[in-house]
Amino acid sequence: MTRIGVLALQGDFREHLRAMERLGAETRPVRLPRDLDGLDGLVIPGGESTVMGKLMVAYDLDQPLRERIAAGLPTWGTCAGLILLARETDNALAGQPLLAAMDIRVCRNAFGAQRESFEVDLDVPALGDQPVHAFFIRGPIVESVGPEVEVLARVETGLAGAPGEIVAVRQGPLLGTAFHPEVTDDLRFHSYFLSIAREAAVVAR
Repeated sequence: MTRIGVLALQGDFREHLRAMERLGAETRPVRLPRDLDGLDGLVIPGGESTVMGKLMVAYDLDQPLRERIAAGLPTWGTCAGLILLARETDNALAGQPLLAAMDIRVCRNAFGAQRESFEVDLDVPALGDQPVHAFFIRGPIVESVGPEVEVLARVETGLAGAPGEIVAVRQGPLLGTAFHPEVTDDLRFHSYFLSIAREAAVVAR
């Protein structure tokens, strides 16, 4: 059985745990370095990226996380998790710890404050023809990507001819979404990440 950990320091980790359990995965909340042992994949949930980053440092998780991800642990960051996975962000608060795992640059709260939260249908070819209904809650955008990063989805900007802002990316076993798939009944992103974790486990054997 595939074993998925969810960083459970702050944010909506419970929703990710339930979604993965619905898909038949074995799950584990991750709060301490020892909780990373034996995982096939890790989810870093939405929440408040500055608080999550500081808690990672307080619980001595930041360096073990960097090491496990660098060693190939499949990892999916949603919203705040995407920010933490980025190599840099152009508007991070002072002292913001980043895992710097994905070759992307992000902008925090790109769509505005909580009251500017919105939902929209996204085309995500990697998940099939049916659009993904995405919830953006103080979501970031990906401003630039490195050559090994695949853009999975964009949100329309409303400008004629504009390509749209990048809101979902993949780099090898790393996945990032600027929105919150865990708040819907559509489990396709969770299933997609499980397939990434399973493929990585087969290669590791």
